[in-house]
Amino acid sequence: MMRSRRKPLLLAIDQGTTGTKAVVLQSDLKVVAEATREFPQNFPRPGWVEHDLEDIFVSVRGAVTEALERARVKTGNLAAIGITNQRETTVIWDRQSRKPIHRAIVWQDRRTQDRCVALRRRGLEPMIRRKTGLVLDPYFSGTKIAWILDNVAGARRAARAGRLLFGTIDTYLVGRLTGGTTHVTDLSNASRTLLVDLKKGQWCRELLEAFDVPEAMLPRILDNDTVFGQTSGVDFLPDGVPIASVIGDQQSALFGQACFSSGEAKCTYGTGAFLVLNTGDRIVSSRQGLLSTVAWKLRGKATYALEGSTFMAGAIVQWLRDGLGIIRSSSEIEALARSVSDSDGVFLVPALTGLGAPHWDPGARGVLCGLTRGTTRAHIARAALEGIAFQIHDLVRAMELDLGKRVRTLKVDGGASRNSLLMQLQADLLGARIVRPRISSTTALGTALLAGLTTGIFSSRSSIERVWREEACFRPVMPVRESKRRCALWARAVEKAKSRS
Repeated sequence: MMRSRRKPLLLAIDQGTTGTKAVVLQSDLKVVAEATREFPQNFPRPGWVEHDLEDIFVSVRGAVTEALERARVKTGNLAAIGITNQRETTVIWDRQSRKPIHRAIVWQDRRTQDRCVALRRRGLEPMIRRKTGLVLDPYFSGTKIAWILDNVAGARRAARAGRLLFGTIDTYLVGRLTGGTTHVTDLSNASRTLLVDLKKGQWCRELLEAFDVPEAMLPRILDNDTVFGQTSGVDFLPDGVPIASVIGDQQSALFGQACFSSGEAKCTYGTGAFLVLNTGDRIVSSRQGLLSTVAWKLRGKATYALEGSTFMAGAIVQWLRDGLGIIRSSSEIEALARSVSDSDGVFLVPALTGLGAPHWDPGARGVLCGLTRGTTRAHIARAALEGIAFQIHDLVRAMELDLGKRVRTLKVDGGASRNSLLMQLQADLLGARIVRPRISSTTALGTALLAGLTTGIFSSRSSIERVWREEACFRPVMPVRESKRRCALWARAVEKAKSRS
């Protein structure tokens, strides 16, 4: 049955690290249809992670096509598109041909560790930290851009001549969907490049010089409630649909969780896990290794956040599946982990691509310890889930030290948030309420809500709060003494994972 033209629909494109999700929503936040397409990961060397841009675009086409077909969307019903994306992943392409000159270098990639060390030795780290709110780490885009320019023949010369363009995945997708007519980004993505002055919300010449990135490559930075362009010349969408929101995935999830007030926090459990707390109009400078970042910018006014990131969350479950063969599918892990009452002293520190916040140790390596003859794959599965929860515990405690107050409620989303055992473990370790929303795809939801604000489908953020719904709440049941004991043992395991350089 066709949908009425009086019920405009929003399309959210959530372009993630391992796949693309497309979600069609109504203004009452009812999910009409959704579809997902995975795409290949490329690992040319240990610590290197790359994506083929055509693989990504094929996944976008497939997910959008299937979602629209399932929703039976009439052309006139599609009011707007919102895009959210993996953030620091770096793309450089030719201005004329629109072809990338290298595979995208993914946020997980560690190849520029030596470049970060060289910048640190030049004494630039304090300036970079002060201006960007970020740490000097291969995670971010700045050193990735420089690596491509220095390792692709003729690239640096072409960039200085204005023949090359840089973008994170949002910029690349908007360019493709608009027929190459726009080269834009938003502040949430731009602020993750190490090239933006956080207070000014603009590209910073001093940072561009430090990272040796030509300014001519950079996209224009727009507010999140802006029409970034209109679809043109793509075979799976009609022409003229406004792209009415672009926002980085973690900020989008914060918005999708209706964390509109200072002090509200969410954690997204995806490939990595990302804890973000709204700090309102105040930039909080972390003393605990967390990041100060932009949440969103609406009507010219920026909202800021504190963020802590772990590189391996759902990815450690994938490793148990693909690397060790302990499970056949990711969905099996909860039942397997529940088959034992605890991990029997086994700890898994999932530092397979280094440690993120609050440690920021790119040379760290994964640790599986506490094994005995009685250890089974079930104990390892449970230790993997506990490893995810312990990492978030460390982030929350660091955030509490920066804020000087406790985090009493944490909203959760992402694929692994559907794992109720993991969520209960998280509540126990934090001693806090864990709230799971009715719509778990809050990353997609956030950009759809922003697109609805831009086009007038939603009148205000308060109108969004009225329709947001909780699905489940997990409360701590573990004795505080036991939680503290386990966290102390976890801290010892983390020390074993850290690099000695």
